[in-house]
Amino acid sequence: MKQPDKKRAMDREAAPKAEPSDDGMALFHDAVRNVAPLPASDKVVLAGKHPQPIPRPQDDGQAAPDDSLSDHIPLEIAAGDEWSFLRSGLSRQTLRRLRRGYWTIQAQLDLHGYTRDEARLELVAFLDASQKRGFRCVRVIHGKGLSSRNHEPVLKARVGSWLSQRNDVLAFCQARPEDGGSGAVLVLLKVPASQSLEYP
Repeated sequence: MKQPDKKRAMDREAAPKAEPSDDGMALFHDAVRNVAPLPASDKVVLAGKHPQPIPRPQDDGQAAPDDSLSDHIPLEIAAGDEWSFLRSGLSRQTLRRLRRGYWTIQAQLDLHGYTRDEARLELVAFLDASQKRGFRCVRVIHGKGLSSRNHEPVLKARVGSWLSQRNDVLAFCQARPEDGGSGAVLVLLKVPASQSLEYP
């Protein structure tokens, strides 16, 4: 009994839609008579520029910038103590060689008379220049503190802390007596692989 109703519904759906009447088109044209079309454009306007991505720092062996060297990394050194540093992963033989003068000292920096901030900047510039020239071993004279208020080496611990934060510093140790003793430090630098003829 319900089949004819269903058939009539399907016939209505299949029937073509009626074209708009002339009266309807006239009303539409009358409504949009004063509307101005938008100018054509092939450009896409964005809300704003995307910020440039900030590159992540990479540990590629390059030296840390001077403003990243902290004064607050502890490296306890008493006056007269023989002190040293060895980068993790290197053989103790590297430090023994440095102590015995295996590498020739190729440049030196004397920090006598510098303030802490001046000394840090001078040290960074010196190490950067030394690495660019392919130097392997350099000497930094920090003084023994004989003229300081408490007769203690003011810059010694600072220099050690700064050096230990540099990726291009492989090791350092107190200089031999003939090279400055407790008033200086010998520093072993990393050099580019293309210039390295010996380990490390």
